[in-house]
Amino acid sequence: MRHGFFDLAFTPSVQAEQLRRGSRAAYAAAAARDHDAVAEEGLSDAEADFIAARDSFYLASVSETGWPYVQHRGGPPGFVRRLDGVTIGWAEFVGNRQYVTAGNTAVDDRVSLLFMDYPHRQRLKLLGHLHPYEPDERPDLAERLALPAYRARVERFVTVAVEAFDWNCPQHITPRFTADEVEAAAAPLHTRIAELEARLCTQGGGDARDRSLEAHDA
Repeated sequence: MRHGFFDLAFTPSVQAEQLRRGSRAAYAAAAARDHDAVAEEGLSDAEADFIAARDSFYLASVSETGWPYVQHRGGPPGFVRRLDGVTIGWAEFVGNRQYVTAGNTAVDDRVSLLFMDYPHRQRLKLLGHLHPYEPDERPDLAERLALPAYRARVERFVTVAVEAFDWNCPQHITPRFTADEVEAAAAPLHTRIAELEARLCTQGGGDARDRSLEAHDA
């Protein structure tokens, strides 16, 4: 599906800009190689696992007046799931109730999604068609996408039929870590510090007893 991303994203105006700035030949060669290769059918386990590990992503849509809008979507890791080879989905929770993305996609269902892995400096871009469902409209989605342990009210379920995706290079991605990631990385250090403090306390107590015995003998 990567060659599909080039086909959709590299419009004539984009190709003209690439040509003007000297990158068109490299991208044309890459697109030709992708077309000559056996086409990948849908999202592989690599994409599915990457998406399932994320706790947020960015979702872009365009209004009927032509203005783009980018929205952050978040939840517990794994709240976005691969439903089949070309479809992903998630539960949408009640938020600020502006419904900008909902309104935009009611007119034009084409969206772009960006999934980021800041610690490992990786990003995955997807293009697709978004479709919303009310909670009682698709019981099968409610069963597959519900997050009963997450304390948030589900407003609707959303699926995206993925048309194309592409992996980005890691350039200029600054590593960032969540509080949970920092806590997990620091856990061995905290354990080691506790062990050393306990050892010091034990040694300190022994020294005090020795000094007490010496004073008694004197």
